[in-house]
Amino acid sequence: MKNLAPDIFRKRLLLEGYFTIEVNEQTLVDFFAHITSGLSLRTYGQPIVHATSGTGKEENQGYDAFIPLIDSGIYIAIWQQQKFFSLIIYTCKDFPQDQAISLTQSYFGVAEVASSLF
Repeated sequence: MKNLAPDIFRKRLLLEGYFTIEVNEQTLVDFFAHITSGLSLRTYGQPIVHATSGTGKEENQGYDAFIPLIDSGIYIAIWQQQKFFSLIIYTCKDFPQDQAISLTQSYFGVAEVASSLF
């Protein structure tokens, strides 16, 4: 990907995997506290969690959640039926990606995670 703004530091980590824990709105709020404290990322607002509540395809039911960071934000999508998640950490601050992966794997009980840093 061409870097159109080399003077602006950006780090994006995409993680995906299958979770083994029960996920609900509180689980996601707690995860955001877990990941932001574990990576020393500062928030400036409360997490926003939306449940699909029966709209759309049944296989896509789950949650969309976001927490704003002073240095950008974190988004996670949850597919309940498949027990699958897709997470992106987007920051203008450096963070240890190996630690982000480890914190996410341990929290959600993920055996294998796919990730891409860009």
